[in-house]
Amino acid sequence: MRIIMDAFDYKILFHVQKDSRMTAEKISAEIGLSPAAVQKRLKRLKDSGVIRAEVALLDPKKMGHPMTVITEVSLERENLNVLDGFKKRMRQAQEVQQCYYTTGEADFIIVLLVRDIQHYEQFTREYFFGNAEVSKFKTNIVMDSVKVGMSIPILTNQN
Repeated sequence: MRIIMDAFDYKILFHVQKDSRMTAEKISAEIGLSPAAVQKRLKRLKDSGVIRAEVALLDPKKMGHPMTVITEVSLERENLNVLDGFKKRMRQAQEVQQCYYTTGEADFIIVLLVRDIQHYEQFTREYFFGNAEVSKFKTNIVMDSVKVGMSIPILTNQN
């Protein structure tokens, strides 16, 4: 079900994406609506699922996972059992930050956070080499995080 949103909803979402702890009073001052109206709209946006969750973004380096690895994984064959099994394992792996089932050469693109190269090797042994359905994988080590975020572009002219 698609929720009907107006320019005020989009302005609220713009601010909430930048800081989910921003008060209704602060958003109100920024967009020109009353705090009560902002609170009502926020509740509607949450209840409808437009706002899926409010999370804290942690610093991976300060949490002991300074290395980001992007891995392309190709499966031996694509059938529902193999796909579902691989997806389930990736959802359960703590190192996996993001996992995408994709078109193109690789079946999956995975973003992992690990302590070091030995930690990544341990991960590959468990999830790739230890899985007969994984045909091959290609590893890219991130040298610098140029932009990291989950913000969705806010288009105010949508109808």
